[in-house]
Amino acid sequence: MMVFDNATSLAFWTGLLCFQIGFHRPAQKLACLSPPDGAQLMVYQRDGVWETGLMEPPFGRGAVIQICVADVTTMWEMVQMTNHPAYVPLREKWRDWGDCLGGQRGFLQQHPDGYLIVLAQRIGTRPQG
Repeated sequence: MMVFDNATSLAFWTGLLCFQIGFHRPAQKLACLSPPDGAQLMVYQRDGVWETGLMEPPFGRGAVIQICVADVTTMWEMVQMTNHPAYVPLREKWRDWGDCLGGQRGFLQQHPDGYLIVLAQRIGTRPQG
């Protein structure tokens, strides 16, 4: 994920969303981040090397990044304590998975560079209808 300012992005991920830094290369302004229960995300300050087109804010237009976590409710409560506005508050959604409905609870936060980040927890399946 390319960002304008590495420090601002790290504050969003580690301060607001409680991700941990797996490793950090300050000279490259690059960090590998993980939520408390798994996935990895790499952020680095743009330097022109991997850019496939014109980069202007907001970044990530048309892309929504979903990260599944084990306890989205606790994560939501921690974000609420910061008074950082949610793009979409915590909600439950059930979607058609073909032979059943799949449920998830989650919320969206907007990264300082404009990316939409979904923090979600799967909550099961149920019959259609």
